[in-house]
Amino acid sequence: MTKTKQSPLQNKTILVTGGTGSWGQAFVAEAIKHNPQAIRIFSRGEFLQSEMQKKFPDCTYLIGDVRDLERLKLAFAGVDIVCHAAALKQILACEYSPDEAVKTNIQGSRNVVMAALDRGVEKVMALSTDKAAEPQTHYGKTKAAMESLVTQANSYRGKTFKTRFSCVRYGNVLGSRGSVVPLFKEQAKTGVLTVTHREMTRFWLTLQDGVLFVINCLSTMEGGEIFVPKIASAKMLDLAKAIAPEAKCKFVGIRSSEKIHEVLLTVDESRHSRDMGSFFCIEPEHKFWKMKTDGNPLPEGFSYTSLNNPWKLSVEEIRSMLQ
Repeated sequence: MTKTKQSPLQNKTILVTGGTGSWGQAFVAEAIKHNPQAIRIFSRGEFLQSEMQKKFPDCTYLIGDVRDLERLKLAFAGVDIVCHAAALKQILACEYSPDEAVKTNIQGSRNVVMAALDRGVEKVMALSTDKAAEPQTHYGKTKAAMESLVTQANSYRGKTFKTRFSCVRYGNVLGSRGSVVPLFKEQAKTGVLTVTHREMTRFWLTLQDGVLFVINCLSTMEGGEIFVPKIASAKMLDLAKAIAPEAKCKFVGIRSSEKIHEVLLTVDESRHSRDMGSFFCIEPEHKFWKMKTDGNPLPEGFSYTSLNNPWKLSVEEIRSMLQ
């Protein structure tokens, strides 16, 4: 995104939930270039905050949990923009501890909504995942519920509440904490990489692309949209070859409820979505939403999956992205 005087971050006080994660740190590195008034990092881990503070000493660091509504209200005082990145993201951890995933991903997101309304925050942008589209895992289902909570919160907007709520939904982030890339790099030392399925595909983008997409969406959001970027997809087998070309691949089979190919935009969602050129915009089907006239309607039966995506990465292109 080209930084201009119209940057949505300029002179704004910004708070990032889960701000010590990979995305949060990349967002802060970019956001400080846009001359914000202040940046607040809200997260549970004091060690990660102390480490992040060495890189970004001018940010304000707040210990807290999105499960705690009263703490969120205090943290949101005077905030203009909230980027909601806090979540339990590990699929297996969410399967084994389903209640904890509900408390953070659903109840925590509700608390973010209520605190934002209470404090008069201008905009809330929540980060979702391709796992929320036609969800099969418990993690995906909690993120789908989060999307619904956040976008539907715009129905409160009126004379009393002014806050606008939207979501971004995208695929795997290359190199982020907990992604398969660090795992493959570690396994490469043994000469054997574990791949679930020979034909499995996933959507991929870089941290920087994810951050810039969020900032761009903050500048255009009306409230209620789910923004879906047009990003690359690749075979997991090709990702393994890009990371460790000399290593052998051991096929271990897909995990319970795991998809062979991911979906970012479903057939049903495409009925109320628009093609905006570099991204899709899923519009809410609710009375509070006024249909915009820009963008193009999608053809009947359209879906956007990691299999039918025309932008597929070669092994060489994956290697270049990793660098």
